[in-house]
Amino acid sequence: MTIRVVVADDQTAVREGLALMLSLLDDVAVVGEAADGDQAVELVARERPDIVLMDLRMPRVDGVTATARIRESHPETRVVVLTTFADDEHILGALRAGAVGYLTKDAGRAQIAQAVRAAALGQSVLDPRVQQRLVAAAGQASWKKRDISDLTPREAEVLRLIAAGLSNREIAKRLFVTEVTVKSHVNRLFAKLGVRDRAQAVRYAYEHGLGG
Repeated sequence: MTIRVVVADDQTAVREGLALMLSLLDDVAVVGEAADGDQAVELVARERPDIVLMDLRMPRVDGVTATARIRESHPETRVVVLTTFADDEHILGALRAGAVGYLTKDAGRAQIAQAVRAAALGQSVLDPRVQQRLVAAAGQASWKKRDISDLTPREAEVLRLIAAGLSNREIAKRLFVTEVTVKSHVNRLFAKLGVRDRAQAVRYAYEHGLGG
């Protein structure tokens, strides 16, 4: 399977460098480059990529707003943030908008490639520093919490492992169960929590102190 990617960054050298790097991967095809969030939304509508590699600070329409628009209009397209910023405002804003991954621009080639491939499989990849910030934010959060009492202990554990970035196969190995069993737990907890994908599950976990 070839992963179709749009790269969105207002810095020409960065955007072209990322596009070149991704184009060298055998399983990735760069189908467009955007200099701002507005162009990113337009490219997604036209090209229907699998992944958008999204900067946050861009002119006209920022990355958070563009992510929210893309996820609303084209939920099949997943957004991975690649930005300089790793503060709570940017991280939480991007994840709430629907980003499935969040990397900082000191990420290496292998880490970026891993994030794109993981996102294409519906998995969430977070920079270690971003995970630490989310853990801290979860501990200090004053957000209204929903009732999580409907989750069984095993479902809560699966949710914690999803938040840690583990795939279904990795969760199965960790819990000594089959991958089919893990998928069953995931489907049930998604239904109970009212979330539609792993990205929303990750946000839910951190907002309710189940992350980290």
